[in-house]
Amino acid sequence: MFIQTETTPNPATLKFLPGRDVLGEGSANFRDAEAAKDSPLATRLFAIAGVDGVYLGADFVTVTKSMQSDWSELKPVLLGAIMEHFVAGLPVMNDGASAGDEDEGEFDPADREVVGQIRELIDTRVRPAVAQDGGDIVFRGFQRGIVFLHMQGSCAGCPSSTATLKHGIENMLRHYVPEVTEVRAV
Repeated sequence: MFIQTETTPNPATLKFLPGRDVLGEGSANFRDAEAAKDSPLATRLFAIAGVDGVYLGADFVTVTKSMQSDWSELKPVLLGAIMEHFVAGLPVMNDGASAGDEDEGEFDPADREVVGQIRELIDTRVRPAVAQDGGDIVFRGFQRGIVFLHMQGSCAGCPSSTATLKHGIENMLRHYVPEVTEVRAV
């Protein structure tokens, strides 16, 4: 098994591509070992000193390291753990565990049509682009013209995330959906 790695715009995260499906569909974001209890793979990665976050995508794993850790020491250990996990044929998620943490989001039912447009743009134009960088952006709500988004994986804590939100996503949403006045991270 050969696992490729890719850097991300966030220097604290690294994207691992095992060359096979990780979740297939959906995603799962784990901020700590306790949250990872439903994922044997994420639990295994959190057991490695220096791991601060794990994000599982369709065909990749993004790991966020602590500020004190160094990729030159952490990367080989992570590669070994991911390889051992897949070679052993272990599950990524426990049976019955939900991979995604996405819900409907909060919005006024009268805004359902506008929210549908926003979600469609996020799903078709934004999420594929940020997935290439090892992250995800999830819709969390719409209220009085403001779109609330949750950043995951390499997007969470990324130095360029504010620019991505304000200059990329906000401008695009405002262009296609006139009801949008602002985009905020939650």
